[in-house]
Amino acid sequence: MRAHQIMTRPVISVTPETTIVDAANTMLQKHVSGLPVVDAAGKLVGIISEGDFIRRSEIGTQRKRGRFLKFILGPGQEAIDFVREHGRKIAEIMTPEPVTISEDTPLEEIVQLMEKNNVKRLPVTRGNKIVGIVSRSNLLQAVASVAREIPDPTADDDHIRNRVIDSLARNDWCPFGLSVIVRDGIVHLSGVITEERSRQAAIVAAENVTGVNKVHDHLCWVDTMSGMYLNSPEDEGLAKAS
Repeated sequence: MRAHQIMTRPVISVTPETTIVDAANTMLQKHVSGLPVVDAAGKLVGIISEGDFIRRSEIGTQRKRGRFLKFILGPGQEAIDFVREHGRKIAEIMTPEPVTISEDTPLEEIVQLMEKNNVKRLPVTRGNKIVGIVSRSNLLQAVASVAREIPDPTADDDHIRNRVIDSLARNDWCPFGLSVIVRDGIVHLSGVITEERSRQAAIVAAENVTGVNKVHDHLCWVDTMSGMYLNSPEDEGLAKAS
């Protein structure tokens, strides 16, 4: 999937001359956590987010630094803080030259850019003009959309069993002596694990196979040093209930 398939459009934007109050009201009314900033020609020049409104004189949350830190940082940083905390226009608090993506940027690259630059949204541009915006909520919507179950004509028990085995076998954490039984899309996993975290990985791998309705865990944990073993939490629960 690429940016143009999940991006929000049309884009709600503000200008550098927009007042702080007007921008805050727009974000509240439109239920958005960030806004691109465009000039009179429609060129993207910055971006603002909820984080830009945290340190503000109106609510008494200005940044307070000790004298030693002020000395280290110098008067320049203090001046920058003052502008961001008391500025009246968006131009004074926005992040200039934001990281952007194109309409064809793959989702994997989008996520990498978000993590690398610690941002929650990326403007989508075509030339100098903004044509959309991709936020974390767009990625969430994409996951929800793709995760919807799609009927598979080959999702019978035999096909499901083979797919589950293939899905687990390609990983180093695959249980030893893996046994997979499937009845009406319900999977029973048996085998031996020596690392408890492998249990959840095996269950998740099976759950992601098309046609699987439920996964039962019968994986036994074994300590390779002592030979001590523990049945799965599910099997222990059934044993106590019987």
